[in-house]
Amino acid sequence: MSRKIWSRRYSISPEFVDCSVLIYNGKTPVRCKITKGHKFGEFAFTRRRRPYRTNRGKGKK
Repeated sequence: MSRKIWSRRYSISPEFVDCSVLIYNGKTPVRCKITKGHKFGEFAFTRRRRPYRTNRGKGKK
């Protein structure tokens, strides 16, 4: 059973180590496996990664 965590700023207590939790990132809950010594927000990213785009030729002007 996984717990839902709504606050990303809380420190991780020993009872959550090596457990699977759902961390809310502002849009949807994200499933994460937790390690000791971190905060919950380090595991749920709030922004999407976009690949770097190069110019693919000239477009319409």
